[in-house]
Amino acid sequence: MLKQRLKKLMPHKENRLAVFVDGPNMLRKELGIDLGLIKKEAEKFGSIKIGKVFLNQFASNKLVEAVVNQGFEPIITTTDVDVAMACDATEIVFNEAIDTMVFATRDSDFLPALIKAKNKGKETVAIMGEEMSAAALKNTADKIVILRGKK
Repeated sequence: MLKQRLKKLMPHKENRLAVFVDGPNMLRKELGIDLGLIKKEAEKFGSIKIGKVFLNQFASNKLVEAVVNQGFEPIITTTDVDVAMACDATEIVFNEAIDTMVFATRDSDFLPALIKAKNKGKETVAIMGEEMSAAALKNTADKIVILRGKK
């Protein structure tokens, strides 16, 4: 118990990230955004300790392999990825080993999870695929990154 209290008081050297990528919304050819670009932007905020890319059952084997090759965990769902991503993100809110939660998406479906993270003292970052997307997320996250794809 004393060890846990001391750990909370001792500053850690790096900002520890949990990164959640909405695959069907972000990893699209027409956007020209790939996971490497998302990872590069996320790492500007710290070290990725948890990295998950949520994909639907229609994701190609090539895409799943690319996710693994970038060091992320692919989460394959049989339905819309939003529920799985929101549930996982909400669970990580209570993980004291994570300082910052990064959401890579183009919509506001994860706004409740982001708000919960902020309420629990986590820093929040929204990485977005276009300027006009997810106004509510942009106005709530602590930091915003707008990606410019390689079209």
